[in-house]
Amino acid sequence: MKIRDWNSITQEEKSFVLKRSEADITEIMNVAKEVSDDVRKNGDEAVLRYTEKFDKVKLESDKIKVTQEEINAGYDRLDSKTKEAIAYAANNIRTFHARQLPEEMWFTEVDKGLMVGEKSTPIVDVCLYVPRGKGSFPSVMLMLSLPAIVAGVERIVVTTPPNEKGEVDDAILAAAKICGITEIYKCGGIQAVAAVAYGTETIPKCHKIIGPGNAYVTAAKRVLANYIDVGTPAGPSESIILADEKADPKKVALDWMIEAEHGPDSAALLVTHSRELVDEVIKIVEVQLTKISDKRRDFVTTNFNTYGGVILTKDLQQSIDFTNEYAPEHMEVMTEKPFDILPMIKNSGEILLGDYTPITLCNFLLGPNAILPTGGNAKTVSSVSVFDFIKRSSIGYATKEGFERVRDYASIIARIEGFDTHALAVEERE
Repeated sequence: MKIRDWNSITQEEKSFVLKRSEADITEIMNVAKEVSDDVRKNGDEAVLRYTEKFDKVKLESDKIKVTQEEINAGYDRLDSKTKEAIAYAANNIRTFHARQLPEEMWFTEVDKGLMVGEKSTPIVDVCLYVPRGKGSFPSVMLMLSLPAIVAGVERIVVTTPPNEKGEVDDAILAAAKICGITEIYKCGGIQAVAAVAYGTETIPKCHKIIGPGNAYVTAAKRVLANYIDVGTPAGPSESIILADEKADPKKVALDWMIEAEHGPDSAALLVTHSRELVDEVIKIVEVQLTKISDKRRDFVTTNFNTYGGVILTKDLQQSIDFTNEYAPEHMEVMTEKPFDILPMIKNSGEILLGDYTPITLCNFLLGPNAILPTGGNAKTVSSVSVFDFIKRSSIGYATKEGFERVRDYASIIARIEGFDTHALAVEERE
């Protein structure tokens, strides 16, 4: 298990930690360009061909779109306890995002006779990309669908890769039914991004696509960014557990492992100034590793020896400074006084406080959105929210008296900047 003393490791090692596993996808982008061009030219036929090639599933064109009967059947097949859990999560997520909604319209007077304001309008349509690669992700369906619904998006399209039977997983279908989503297409990867960027005979062209995906999805979004808004950047999972000497070693160990099990390219870091805590946590992790599958154990151990592990600092302030520099996707504050630390955290996709708020809760059901910026993008980018589905228009209004009050000022600035017609529009207006 890698323990890095932040005050003694090389700059090269520091750069490795801060960079994470954000891969160079240049070669994949070449593939994405080729596939996207094919989909643009050949529509459904190309989508079906690549679905067979990449997903190993052969579909007919009339099976690309999921029927309402399929959605209902998937919901009915799911056990009642799972449906209850999904419905509970949906309620919390809807409540959280409803609180985010801005005023539909507002005005304020900046000077007598001069009114300004803003109007918020839902985007017309959106494609939600729900991945499948390592399992079924009903939580992603919830995290994408509900803010779009709350925002008032008129047409919500979902694309998701089919399973080995050529179907969409029951849990995803149940989540869709609980949310009220009815337009779903069995399509993933590059071909899905291209299909909604260009439109095919079956899959509609959309103005935006949002949702996490693998390197191929990321590459396709970059290639097609001029044709469709590609939303929040989301790469391999990452987390920081920020702990002090008062933290409970077992709770720290349990939560440190959460994001590490996502895959070998994830980054789960324990950041602390307490070597005694580290020693206790490592002992507990070794026990916990015996309780999980071989696959997840391999992911966790690989993670803790590469992009993840321990960052040992000199004090709590340096731990905070490291966290702000790293700008993690997820973070937990497991210190004696977590609410005192909260104002000092400037860069993080989400901030979870205390001993009883593991990342698990926010990933699935607490309410805040779990689709978060990765790779340091939390310095400038926010989690998925209703604002991803709303655009704002500025509004201005001047009365005749207000216009007369400012026309000379406007003329001066227009002339300084060399815009003749701008100036004439105010100088010669009667």
